[in-house]
Amino acid sequence: MRKEKTYKWLLIAMLSCAFFFHQADRALFGLLTIPIQKDIGLTDVQIGWINTTLSWTLAAMTVVAGFVGDRCSRKWLITLSLIAWSLMTVCMGFIGGFWGALFFRSIATGVGESFYAPSAYALIAVHHKKTRSLALSIHQAALYVGLMVSGLAVAWLLGFLGSWRSVFIAFGAVGCLLGIMFIWTLKDGERGEKSEEKRVKSEDKRGIGLGESLRAYFCNPSALCATAGFVAIVFVNNAYLFWAPKFAAEKFAIDVGEAGKGVMLWHHLFAFGAILVGGVLTDRFVAKMPRFRLGFQIAALLLGAPMLLWIGLSQSFVTLLVAASAYGVFRGFFEVNTHASLFDVVPPQFRSTAVGLLNMIAFFFGGLSGVAMGALSQKFGVRGFEIGFGIMAAFYAVAALLMMFSFFFTFKKNKVVEGERDEE
Repeated sequence: MRKEKTYKWLLIAMLSCAFFFHQADRALFGLLTIPIQKDIGLTDVQIGWINTTLSWTLAAMTVVAGFVGDRCSRKWLITLSLIAWSLMTVCMGFIGGFWGALFFRSIATGVGESFYAPSAYALIAVHHKKTRSLALSIHQAALYVGLMVSGLAVAWLLGFLGSWRSVFIAFGAVGCLLGIMFIWTLKDGERGEKSEEKRVKSEDKRGIGLGESLRAYFCNPSALCATAGFVAIVFVNNAYLFWAPKFAAEKFAIDVGEAGKGVMLWHHLFAFGAILVGGVLTDRFVAKMPRFRLGFQIAALLLGAPMLLWIGLSQSFVTLLVAASAYGVFRGFFEVNTHASLFDVVPPQFRSTAVGLLNMIAFFFGGLSGVAMGALSQKFGVRGFEIGFGIMAAFYAVAALLMMFSFFFTFKKNKVVEGERDEE
């Protein structure tokens, strides 16, 4: 029992390290775009295709990864995923042109990364019941650390190693070493307890068909409502990451580097803090109020919507940063419960598949916001960005309404009851 108490937090530490490299690796190409273009002559259109193909690959493969994650060892899926995408990152250091970058960065890396999340989130849920939101919040915080630290790490490595190729090789090599460590330290399931996860395994998980897995998700109105909220989050996040620096630079006539540093640093710092605080708050109240997690997310969307509108209508760079920081807080409050809310209404034997479907839908629809915002900017200039942030605020409000349907009408029926044995 004591070993399980220790191990479940060691698991979070290990997976957080893996997720840090997952997100830092995702940011590498954007941070090194300029030296890559100068070295191998890629055009902006080719850069765009590399990024789009990566999103499409993740959207397509994450469903496969989720289905496999409900039937195979999650330990080995996570470990091999980490090693695979890290090796592809190393290979990026040896590419000679567009087709090499498209294959190793978009297709090969995308396939490797897609197998991580479905199994990782489901494995965390196995080991954490009463502490699920806190555990997921710590893991999610690694995303923000990866986004914030990757820029500093790349700047330091470029100065120390002198080449963008060496940066890819260094990141990939460290990821491979971490994956090798996982072979001996990561493990599946819980010990000393007949958990639902073990019960499913004992009944032979290979007997669960694809149709049954799809029905557990698509015939589950509460799961679909949770998905609607996450789609809105991804839709807004993608547009913010792509366009907020340019919007701030053009609207307030400041250097794009200063604009990017401001809108990214403060937003992610506040989101990071909200993730950690939100995990503690949720675990404290959800045991007595099962719908607290869902209500917390609805409130985050409703409070985040006016912050997005404020970003678009800001009359100074300082007020924009205040609005972006507040948006980060409510983003963090929502994201801490993204997967926990899904797990509240999806049985354990279908959770990897559910995460795969959730990510597929979010990646597909969320990726459209960058194109939409670009079209508005091209037609209306800065005014187009302002309109875009207003549209994003509306997306938050609509998603909140859809999640309210679950809160009032379907959550109680779809709520999954799990065993309560989980060390504090």
